[in-house]
Amino acid sequence: MRGSCVSSSGRTAGTADSSVTVVRTLEVVRHSLTRKGAESGKASQLSPEGVRLARQLGESLAGVDYVAVGDQPRHLETAIAMGFAVDGQITWPSGYVDGEVRHHDQWTWDEPFVHYAALLADGRRLSEVAQEHLSHWRRILDVVPDGGTGLVVSSGGSIEPVLVAAFPDADHAGWGGPLHQLEGATILLDGGRFTSITLRRRPPVPR
Repeated sequence: MRGSCVSSSGRTAGTADSSVTVVRTLEVVRHSLTRKGAESGKASQLSPEGVRLARQLGESLAGVDYVAVGDQPRHLETAIAMGFAVDGQITWPSGYVDGEVRHHDQWTWDEPFVHYAALLADGRRLSEVAQEHLSHWRRILDVVPDGGTGLVVSSGGSIEPVLVAAFPDADHAGWGGPLHQLEGATILLDGGRFTSITLRRRPPVPR
C-alpha cells in the first residue's frame, strides 16, 4: 500500500543498561475503515473496503512476532484482516478526556501533535493515559525477540498522544495531521529507549 512517511528521532523518559543494545520494532496502526449508516450494525464492523485495505497493509509488513489490539471489535478485525493472529486484547483508556480533549478534537487543530505536546506538558489526566499506553507498548516489546517486531492496533485520538509521549523532543510540527484509518507509525526501541519513529501515511480516505 503506497503512502508517505515522516521520520524523526528523539529521546523519552526511562533508562536502560547502556552495555546491552537490543533493537526491536513496534508497528502502531489505527484500525481500518468501518461500515457506515444502516450497515454499521451488521456483522463485522469493518467494511469490505476496510478489509481489503487492511490485507494490503498486512502484506506490506515484515514478519510480526506479537500482536496486541484494543478492546473494540474493529481493532481485532483489523489485525485479523491484516493476516495476523492476535496474542492479546487490552482495555486501553481513551485518549478523549473530559475537560482536556473532546471526541475528534484532533481534527479541528492545525498542528495536532504540537497541541498534544502542550496538553501532555500540563501533566493532567491525558498525560497519565499516554503513559499507561506507553507502558503497555513497552510490555509488548518485552515479549518480542531480539530484532523482532510487535504490532499494536488501536484508535485515532488514542495513538497520537502516545506517540508524542514516546518522543517528547521530536519535531511535532513536522508530523502533520491526525491519523486516518490504517495510518500509524514504525517505532524502534534500542537498548530500552525509543530512538526513532517513522509516521506511516496513506492517501486520504473518508472517515
